Amino acid sequence: MTRRTAGRYSAWTASNRPLKVLLDTSYFYDLMMAPEKLLDAERQFLGGPALRLHVSAVSIWEMRLKHDARYRSGARKSPFDPNAVLTVLEDQEVVFVPMTMRHAARALDVPLGHRDPFDELLLVQAQEESLQLLTADRQLAGHPLAITVKGRV
Repeated sequence: MTRRTAGRYSAWTASNRPLKVLLDTSYFYDLMMAPEKLLDAERQFLGGPALRLHVSAVSIWEMRLKHDARYRSGARKSPFDPNAVLTVLEDQEVVFVPMTMRHAARALDVPLGHRDPFDELLLVQAQEESLQLLTADRQLAGHPLAITVKGRV
């Protein structure tokens, strides 16, 4: 498998067809925690006029689990309250992707090389909804449904 980068999707911009991208949970976290650390290539890609960003209920669920979980010190494993994140997202131009029974029942056409159920569900949603999963996760970067921004992975 070859790794696909977002830069290879410039043809979408020229065709005026929207590139439908599902944000991986870890990428979503990075955007919220340190948007100033985005690479120029990421800013250009994410600001593209033909880009249509999607956020999954699976990511919000994973975020809630991390927000509720605590380290031994008592600190939360995630500083983001998922309800507050939803409030912010409702004012953004993102498409919400619900978790459906079809998503739960469907297997990936190209299986993952590891057993993270959240990664698998996000890829199943990408597969079933004709999306590409934007990720910076090395374990996902080689999957045919995943795209990365050059220099990020």
